[in-house]
Amino acid sequence: MKIRQILSILFLALLIAGCTHKTPYTNRSQMILISDEKELALGEQSYEKTLKESKVITNTKESLKVKEIGKKIAKVANTNYKWEFNLIENKAKNAFCLPGGKVVVYTGILEVAKNDDQLATVISHEIAHALARHGAERISTSMISQGIQILGNIAISSQAPEYTKTFNIAYGLGSQYGVLMPYGRMQESEADEIGIYLMHKAGYDLNEAIKFWENMSEGKKENIEFLSTHPSSENRIKSIKNIIKKLN
Repeated sequence: MKIRQILSILFLALLIAGCTHKTPYTNRSQMILISDEKELALGEQSYEKTLKESKVITNTKESLKVKEIGKKIAKVANTNYKWEFNLIENKAKNAFCLPGGKVVVYTGILEVAKNDDQLATVISHEIAHALARHGAERISTSMISQGIQILGNIAISSQAPEYTKTFNIAYGLGSQYGVLMPYGRMQESEADEIGIYLMHKAGYDLNEAIKFWENMSEGKKENIEFLSTHPSSENRIKSIKNIIKKLN
């Protein structure tokens, strides 16, 4: 092995060792190579683009409810984010939270979230992804797998579209708006757990979280969990019930 290769491996090992983080509540160790500043800047960029290209619903009962519930959960999250909550017209049953607390809820999810507590389940889950920096974790894994060792040179501008694409994929945003790519099973389960803790602190009915995921599973043909990026509905609900038991 050449000296340059050895030095590169040693540098990468030191870089990774110095970039170990802990997730909130679950206290899991994770490797994150992208700085908070770059993550927030990319998040703001994607968020602005999303709002510009979408139909944002304002001053309706539903949109105001999204903001009200979101702010209540954000308060207990106790993180210095510049929180924003918006309802967007989209039939997809989904939502997402970008770095810095930029939360988007699709109108489609309102068909499944039957009440405030169930909507709080959705918002808490998405906020949990952001608090645990799951997207940044995925970016880091992607960069390592591609052999990119130094992330400090990432430019936050339109001159670096390859990084914007990597960011969007890492945070669940597909190539076209409205298509969300799921997080991995481990991160989904972790977001469920953190989300339940947030709901509990905010005073929401945790049993409604179970009902929400039951609603989500209705009419869906389940895939074998091993082949799916999401936990099966059965295992997800079972896990959430166990978390709730610990809090009661």
